Amino acid sequence: MDASARRRALVVRGSALVVVVCAWMFVRFRRRVGARRSITYGPMLHRDRERAANLRFIYESDDSHCVELLRMKRAPFFQLRDLFRSRGLLKDSIHTNIEEQVAMFLHVVGHNQRFRVIKMTFRRSIETISRYFQEVLFAVGELREEMIQPPSSAVPPKILASRRWYPFFKVRLCRCHWWHSCATRVPENDKAAFLGRKHTTTQNVLAAVDFDLRFTYVLAGWEGSAHDALILADALQREDGLKVPPGKFYLVDAGYAVRPGFLPPYRRTRYHLREFGARQPQNAKELFNLRHSSFI
Repeated sequence: MDASARRRALVVRGSALVVVVCAWMFVRFRRRVGARRSITYGPMLHRDRERAANLRFIYESDDSHCVELLRMKRAPFFQLRDLFRSRGLLKDSIHTNIEEQVAMFLHVVGHNQRFRVIKMTFRRSIETISRYFQEVLFAVGELREEMIQPPSSAVPPKILASRRWYPFFKVRLCRCHWWHSCATRVPENDKAAFLGRKHTTTQNVLAAVDFDLRFTYVLAGWEGSAHDALILADALQREDGLKVPPGKFYLVDAGYAVRPGFLPPYRRTRYHLREFGARQPQNAKELFNLRHSSFI
């Protein structure tokens, strides 16, 4: 036998040995897997039926139940759905329709719930809820030009027809509100600045609302530890920031000083009279604070 034939025989024997070892390991692995306790899943049809029944309960219930679940009545909910569908901002998929996508978004935003909490309500995975939440959030952002409009300079009809507020607030424009919203994915180096009073990362949001509860300006992104006066100063210095027309003013709370265009209540004066057991103001300042509290 020459050298080439001997080499070929060694290659064949080595290949056969490798095949035998691989087959033995495969059989041993299958036995180990078979001996383990496997996770059993319920039938997909049963889960789909539960999901459909849950969504049908949300859509076909009365307004009170719909508000409790989605923080929105049925008519505005379906109007929002039709708006997303007509403009092509959202589309039905094989697994979920627009109604369910919007319902999951409203449930998270309205109740400040985590994806892990609502996954049992909608029978969806965390990845599915997160993906459609981002899509609906983007669709809502596309409506910013319609949802956030500049305030009108005319006197609101509700003030004009009320003896309580007219002519005292006839030049009133809007009211400013500040609140803390949850801030996620904050870098470790910046977490200390975003920590709020409840030891959670939050962001301080400034919003201006007119008499009909329509947003006219929103500024988000400031740290939760930032003072409200600093955020207001930043909003006024921006080129596209908060603008106060001449002769108009915003109503603010007592945490702000009196400045042109912003009107806080009197300090060291009773504000909510019911908290003091009194129903009638005792002087002009208490009367002003009483009218001021009806707006804020």
